[in-house]
Amino acid sequence: MSTKAKLSLVKDSVGAKEWQQRVDLAALYRLVVMHGWDDFLFTHLSARVPGPEHHFLINPLGLRFEEVTASNLVKVDNEGNKVLDSNYEINPAGFTIHSAVHMARDDAKFVMHLHTDDGVAVSAMTDGLMPITQHAMQCGEIAYHDYEGIALDLDERKRIVADLGDRQFMILRNHGTLTVGPSANATFMAMYYLERACTMQVRALSGGVSINHPPQGSGFRAAEQSAPLFDGSVDEIAWPAWLRKLDRIDDSYRH
Repeated sequence: MSTKAKLSLVKDSVGAKEWQQRVDLAALYRLVVMHGWDDFLFTHLSARVPGPEHHFLINPLGLRFEEVTASNLVKVDNEGNKVLDSNYEINPAGFTIHSAVHMARDDAKFVMHLHTDDGVAVSAMTDGLMPITQHAMQCGEIAYHDYEGIALDLDERKRIVADLGDRQFMILRNHGTLTVGPSANATFMAMYYLERACTMQVRALSGGVSINHPPQGSGFRAAEQSAPLFDGSVDEIAWPAWLRKLDRIDDSYRH
């Protein structure tokens, strides 16, 4: 079957809302590549499928992020069963983490989890993300989840959910970063600020000089002022800008 025929088959099998969710999630995978945040095949992003079922979309195991498209994303239920025919399997560890969030948080339409050098470096620091830069303070309260090994044990899901609570940003200790959001843009902007804050912290601490700590209370103000960046309020401005950038590079994610 040709690529065009496969695209038509998937697009005709899902509703318009799910197809848009697929395009947005595929765009997130390409944005991760564009920023150099991918870890070969071993991180994952997901999106809740619109509708009453707790189905979600996740990357096909074995494909690099630049190969992910709207039509080859795998749709599964909360038990990991494929609910739409696919030639691909999914990453078991990715399923554990993402199913945990989607089962517990209806507001988490998208979930991003990364293993970047700086994100993992900060996850291994005792103090975690320190409020020493504007980007870090804009993220507000960060959730933390202690390392339990590769996330293959479904029992870990309840602890991930408990540690995340109602927050949007999480650092998985000795592992990486995670953000959730009501839209692709909100989730990406949260990760963009979290990852940049981690990089800034690593660089600041590598300088071997004393760190200037901002005045007490200023971090809370920065977080309040930045809320529209992460709640979907600026989707109509930021998301089209990201997509224009992607389309200039390679628009195959839309297929």
